[in-house]
Amino acid sequence: MRSIVAASGLVLALAAGACPPGGPAPGPYSASPTAVACGDLPGLRIPASAVGLPTTGGEVTAAQPVPAAGSGTSATGAYCRVDAAIHPVDPEAPDITMRLALPVRWNGKALMFGGGGYDGTIPDITGNVPFGPADRPRPLGRGYATFAGDSGHRAAPGFEPVPSLDGSFGVNDEAVRNFAGDALKKTSDTARFVLRAHYGGTAPTRTYFAGGSSGGREGLAVAQRWPTDFDGVIAAYPAWNAAALNLFFGYEAQILSRPGAFPGPVEQELLHRSTIAACDDDDGLRDGVVSDERGCRFDPRTLRCPKGRDAGGTCLSDAQIRAVIALSSPLRWRYRLASGETGYPGFPFLSGADMTTPLLGLGARAPGHPMPKDSGYGVQFWDQWVRYFVTRDPAHDPLAVDPRRPGPWHRRISELSAIQDVNDPDLRRFAQAGGKLLLLHGTADELVSHRSTVDYHQRVRARTGVRATADSTRLYLIPGANHVNVDASFAASWDSLSALEAWAEHGAAPVRPVVRDAAPAANGRTRPLCAYPSWPKYRGTGDPDSADSFTCSTSPRRTAPDTPWS
Repeated sequence: MRSIVAASGLVLALAAGACPPGGPAPGPYSASPTAVACGDLPGLRIPASAVGLPTTGGEVTAAQPVPAAGSGTSATGAYCRVDAAIHPVDPEAPDITMRLALPVRWNGKALMFGGGGYDGTIPDITGNVPFGPADRPRPLGRGYATFAGDSGHRAAPGFEPVPSLDGSFGVNDEAVRNFAGDALKKTSDTARFVLRAHYGGTAPTRTYFAGGSSGGREGLAVAQRWPTDFDGVIAAYPAWNAAALNLFFGYEAQILSRPGAFPGPVEQELLHRSTIAACDDDDGLRDGVVSDERGCRFDPRTLRCPKGRDAGGTCLSDAQIRAVIALSSPLRWRYRLASGETGYPGFPFLSGADMTTPLLGLGARAPGHPMPKDSGYGVQFWDQWVRYFVTRDPAHDPLAVDPRRPGPWHRRISELSAIQDVNDPDLRRFAQAGGKLLLLHGTADELVSHRSTVDYHQRVRARTGVRATADSTRLYLIPGANHVNVDASFAASWDSLSALEAWAEHGAAPVRPVVRDAAPAANGRTRPLCAYPSWPKYRGTGDPDSADSFTCSTSPRRTAPDTPWS
């Protein structure tokens, strides 16, 4: 299923060959006599005709056997690690670099990992899916052939330890298109070409995609643009409306750069702690997690300093209160974007989102120009977008571009929205091809608002129909989980890959799934993984650490408006 057309003399000779069974291979994969051994893969040419979008071809640059390693759930069997490069049409554009892990004991399936931020590095092909289980083998350990790419550029030196914040490639049009999605098709087609060469002409029986954040956007991109290429997608905390999110980050930068508006780490902690205390028991249990996020709207004015003046962390000044309310409320713009997006829903900072994580939250210092490296990830992301994608002037002040009134930059922002916003809600071709989509998002996410994922899911339901959507898509919101599980109130862990396999391969949709808190101090507590719009509510009796003591409720304990303040 979903094979590519062999286009070189070598691979034409490999075209015949039966697919292996869908389950894990009981022993070393029985390759045909035409299979290319691991040590012979370097130098293998990838013709441009093997890739579904324009390139000038590519080649395998390195390959080496890797012995079995690790133990328990982190164990991996022996595999061939392959590096490849895909060359651009524009000679000024960078290559796409990619890596594959081709297991000796192959289960006949393949999985592509998505990236994060501005990408620029190759994701760990031996790693796990987002929110993946800590008690099950990772995809490579299960016998999957795994692969990933850098989305069409390498992060520049100087961005360590956060290479995903380098947007300097944005000065090149082809590099921007690759990052926005084209590199996904180029990478996956090349991976299939190399897979067929190594496994003697055999294509994967099933191919899946898993990614979070920008990788979640990439997961939705493949479902929308190439609906027959992947059998299933895990899209976690997806930044699908990337340009719209960038505009919100710009709004955030302007809000927090106002005199006295930035709440420092102490004020951030005070606000987050107070919000949790106010809404924690709305689900019937005090456990440090706000389960009914929609029913919680903490009023930060209860923390107002005397006379509204900054008092050094024991309260919030009027300027800080105004800033937090603004960032917790939707942003709308009155100009047209080519993508059709008209706003961004804001962040649930007043209903449980964890703004306090040092990098991914609001950061330790107010935005400025030059942008401080200890400012929040979002405003640094805006800084790069303005300087390299929008103005293409590395010296440009990002605070000088107003997301609400972009003036001379309106046209360019609109052009970028058409490229970067992956917002087509029509997933019918993906569903008709048998594709299954799992959407996962933590309600404490501080970098990509889960409200935005809810928005996309509702659009899909409106376009496709409620029943048809349920046949191919599930949205699970996870209370207490934040972006990438960094110091989260609930470190989500769920075997989404097994659930996706059962659904895509056997028609068994998830039934009463359970998510585990993987934090060491959580003692393995579990909660029901409730399909939107329901949320886990304590029954009032039973073990508070067991999912069996909860039910999925659809009735907020108390009602709160979407926009709490004007």
